[in-house]
Amino acid sequence: MRAGGQSGTTPAVIVILAGGTGAAKLVRGLAAVVDPAHLTVIGNTGDDLEWWGLHVSPDLDSVTYALAGCLDPDRGWGRRDETFHCLEAMTAFGRETWFRLGDRDLALHLHRTTLLRHGLPLSATTRAISEALGIAARILPMSDDPVRTEIETPDGWLSLEEFFVRERWQPRVSRIEYVGARTAKPVPGALEAIHDAAAVIVGCSNPVTSIGPILAVPGIVEALEATRAPVVAVSPIVGDAPVSGPAGKLLLARGLPVSALSVAEVYRPWLDALVVDRRDVALGPELARRGVRPVVTDAVMADAGGEAALARATLGAVGLVP
Repeated sequence: MRAGGQSGTTPAVIVILAGGTGAAKLVRGLAAVVDPAHLTVIGNTGDDLEWWGLHVSPDLDSVTYALAGCLDPDRGWGRRDETFHCLEAMTAFGRETWFRLGDRDLALHLHRTTLLRHGLPLSATTRAISEALGIAARILPMSDDPVRTEIETPDGWLSLEEFFVRERWQPRVSRIEYVGARTAKPVPGALEAIHDAAAVIVGCSNPVTSIGPILAVPGIVEALEATRAPVVAVSPIVGDAPVSGPAGKLLLARGLPVSALSVAEVYRPWLDALVVDRRDVALGPELARRGVRPVVTDAVMADAGGEAALARATLGAVGLVP
C-alpha cells in the first residue's frame, strides 16, 4: 500500500482515468471542490467512431461538456437544450440515425474533424476544443493512435457504439477486444502525469469497456504500478448490479461476478483503495484481505451535491482534503 497523499493541501496534479457518463459526473464534482486547473483527465477513446464522415469521441465529449457546464442533465451525454433538426433531415436521405447527434453537438465534431484533416493529432484537437470552451482542466485522449473496442456476439463483431446504442447492449457477449491497442502509444504527457501525480483516480466507469481500453495501451499499467501516488477507484457496481449500462454483462463475459470485488480484481495489483456504496459495506473485510482499502460512502450521484460529496470522499480516500 502506498503512503497517503498531501493531507490538508491542494494537490499539484490529480489524474483521473475516465470513461463517459459516470466519470463525467465525478470529474464535474472534482472540479467543484478543487481548482480545475489541477485536474488531468485521461479519457477513453475505445468507443470513438466515424459518423456521417465525422470523428466522434463520445467519452471525451461527455467529460468536455461536463467541465464546460453544458452537459445534458437528463441523458448524461451530449449538450443540454439540444435540437435534432439535422438528424431529422438525414432520415429523408436514408442515412442511419440510430446514433443520435444533436445540432450543437455536431459543431464540435465538425471542428474536431477539420482539425484532424489538417494534420493535428487527437490530443491537439482535444486541447483546442477545451481552450475554445474555456475549460481549465487538462483533457488527454489515452492515445493519438486509433484503438477501438469491439464486442463479439452470436451475429459477429460489433463496435462498442453498435453494441451499446444500436443494439441496446442486448446481444450475448463472447469476447471483448481492444483493436489497435498493442501498437498504440500513450498520448504525450499521459505517463508523465501519472508519474508526477499527487493522486490517481479511476472513475466510476465500466471497467471492461471504459477503463479497459486505457489500460490496454502499452505503458499505462506500468506507470500505474510505478507511480508513488496513491491510486483510488470508484466502483460503478452497487450490490449485484451496475449503476447504469452493461458493466455487469461485460464483467460476466470476462468470467467475473457482478460485484465491487470484481472491480478491485480488475485493477490489481496497482489499486490502493476502492470507494464503494454504503450498500456494499459488508465487502470491506474481503477487500482489505485482498490488499485494497475500502472507503464506504454514498456512491450514487443523484445531483450536483452528490457529485461534490463523492468527489470529497474520493479525495479523502487518498489523504487529500479539498
